[in-house]
Amino acid sequence: MTTMSEQTTDQRPLHERVAADLRHEILSGIVLPGAALLTAELRERFATSSATVARALHILREERLVTSCADMANKAPDSVVIEHRQRTMQPARSLAPADPGQPFRWVTEARRRGVSANCVLLDVKPVPEPPAHVAQALGLNAGNPALLRSQLLTFDNEPAALVKAYFPLQIVHGTAMTEHRKIRGGTSTLLARLGYPPRRCVDSVSARIPTQEQHALLKLPPNVPVLRTFRVVYSDNDRPVEAHDTVEAGHLYELQYEFPPE
Repeated sequence: MTTMSEQTTDQRPLHERVAADLRHEILSGIVLPGAALLTAELRERFATSSATVARALHILREERLVTSCADMANKAPDSVVIEHRQRTMQPARSLAPADPGQPFRWVTEARRRGVSANCVLLDVKPVPEPPAHVAQALGLNAGNPALLRSQLLTFDNEPAALVKAYFPLQIVHGTAMTEHRKIRGGTSTLLARLGYPPRRCVDSVSARIPTQEQHALLKLPPNVPVLRTFRVVYSDNDRPVEAHDTVEAGHLYELQYEFPPE
């Protein structure tokens, strides 16, 4: 097994590198819930000090991947791996309008996987000059405003995703979507009723360092990245009707795509 001293190209502090290796093993299922992470063993494995191991385990405790325990034989504080909270979501399942009387499909899909999901509406406002990438995605020329709806999505009452959804104001003006209230069944359901059903979407996914706003709203532990998904939804005649700029908490979220080979 490669030791930290052999990884000379990684310039991160040693305790962050130890935490990174252990995090990978926990999230990948190599180390299972209930397994003990003993300081003495980790110190030997990574050829480092007890203090460095303690700092690494502190990071994992902040991310709620491990919990502290006491080794009763020598009274040394060690850690035990707990059931990690990373949830696998399938974006394609949340695209279609909700069934009548049902919440929007992101919530339904999360609940199907045993997660208590909810959304908090943060802001609804017209944007006279939407960001350039949004304007381009929606085919908006200069002077064509968009409507912005910002939401915070939660898993088991814990912030999981921040969504900034943009819509051409021309097609939603005067509808319930412009009001500061949730849309029963989600915005896709309302757009379908307006004659703009979703036909296809294009997702661009990348990893990012969170902004100050994202870090605060998602209540992220230190040094946890976010997954950023920019989704453009197209209706009939390939008309773009939605652009979602979403960031998901990296320690809570996993995206799963299923598609046939071309």
